[in-house]
Amino acid sequence: MTEFIKLDSFDRKLIARARANNLEPARVTADAVGLSESAVLRRMRRLRAEGVIVRDVAVVDPGRIAPHMTIHVLVRFPSRDRARGTAFKAAMKVSREVQGAWDVTGEWDYLLNVAVPNMEAYEAFCERELGDDAGVEDFQSMITIREIVAFDPSRAPLAG
Repeated sequence: MTEFIKLDSFDRKLIARARANNLEPARVTADAVGLSESAVLRRMRRLRAEGVIVRDVAVVDPGRIAPHMTIHVLVRFPSRDRARGTAFKAAMKVSREVQGAWDVTGEWDYLLNVAVPNMEAYEAFCERELGDDAGVEDFQSMITIREIVAFDPSRAPLAG
């Protein structure tokens, strides 16, 4: 079972600010949340050490780099074969096209977020990762037309 970390109101404020801008200088954060700069740095180190803050990342707009398509793919296996599921998860973790993957409930087993430059690249991905050798029973593709709400880590709620 997951061990939850006890957070106080200052921790929550620090996490919210880091989610919005993890490059904000500690002195600015300190002024905003009502702590000293050293207290902010100490708490942020603790939040990282305890695994609350997992990593610091940059959210990149792939459309500014190269043309691409985003495709959401629902995947179903014939049964919940642990070995096949483990192999599939490992393959998705190293696939360059897979930008996100989730175990899901219901009729499907997995949801993938796939980014490819064109349909030919998607076809190659499907043949390589979802074909007969992967043991996939069925998959359903949903090609995105346009993004309505961009990923924004500061929007996700913090448990209270």
